[in-house]
Amino acid sequence: MKIAFYGSSLLSSYWNGAATYYRGILEQLARHGHHIAFYEPDAFDRQQHRDIDPPDWARVVVYPATPDALKGVMDEAADADVVVKASGVGVFDDELLDGVMRRAGPHALRIFWDVDAAATLDEMRADPDHAVRRALPGLDMVLTYGGGDPVVNAYRGFGAVECVPVYNALDPQSHHPVPPDPRFTADLAFLGNRLPDREARVEEFFLKPAALSPGRQFLIGGNGWDSKAMPGNVRHRGHVYTAEHNAFNCSPLAVLNVARDSMAHIGFSPATRVFEAAGAGACLITDAWEGIEMFLTPDEEVLVARDGQDVADHLAALTPDRARAIGQAALARVRAEHSYELRGRQVDEILRDRSGRRAARHHQMEGA
Repeated sequence: MKIAFYGSSLLSSYWNGAATYYRGILEQLARHGHHIAFYEPDAFDRQQHRDIDPPDWARVVVYPATPDALKGVMDEAADADVVVKASGVGVFDDELLDGVMRRAGPHALRIFWDVDAAATLDEMRADPDHAVRRALPGLDMVLTYGGGDPVVNAYRGFGAVECVPVYNALDPQSHHPVPPDPRFTADLAFLGNRLPDREARVEEFFLKPAALSPGRQFLIGGNGWDSKAMPGNVRHRGHVYTAEHNAFNCSPLAVLNVARDSMAHIGFSPATRVFEAAGAGACLITDAWEGIEMFLTPDEEVLVARDGQDVADHLAALTPDRARAIGQAALARVRAEHSYELRGRQVDEILRDRSGRRAARHHQMEGA
């Protein structure tokens, strides 16, 4: 099938946490025989910070962030068998959602793919005229990158015909163990952009343990932290490119995952970083959120912290041997149960089944 996918960016992870997720799933869909066109705006300096060249498994269309260019890429939706509008494109989101779904052919499967469902649902609750709320009756389904039953039930409550979580996962070809890199040596490392709905949790789960552990070294990577006051034992690396993520995860004693407020509240939303770290064989410490057991077993494959004191206590008790054992157990688990190969198979089956159902309904309506 021909898939027209409108998202933030496939080529750049700069201020774009969904990049790895898109790459992992769409490459697998291409292997299942789908023809993918990915449309991304030239915005937020992403094209100046590309992580990858355009891949051979997708046609990537980078368009200027202007109304005229927008119309041109929306028109291409008419030729697709599957039209996907992702959340968080960042420019013309409402116009894209309305425009591509109106242009989609009568046979096409129409999908909204929410990569930040907790935030989208909060917006929809606050705005009865929200663009997604208006679009739901005309969509075949909503896919989300997490959220479990709370998100599924919320979307159905807003009128979605169907909502299916497609969780983050591991691409073992891109994220895997590598030798340690002295640039990323630390007792605890955290990688994530500075965002308003995560900053307080970073203060609690990362900066507080740093203050409580003056004899240990802490490393933070990601955009926006350069102006943040931090304890003297914290180093800031700035943006860490995707190609450096393995070394970033393999070099410290442990790495930290900190969910955004909305994700922690709703649960069942493992960040891409969780699988990247586990795929590198890193010892992962994560803040507590409901559903972690679906992905990694606490105290065996991951260490779970309720607050900053727990993080400091985990570090104080962590030996290199135990860190290595936890990391290896996590690596085995995600390779067996949480690969993008499995996620790609899941989405392929969904698309073929729902497309077949839509074609049958369309045929029945024509014959009536």
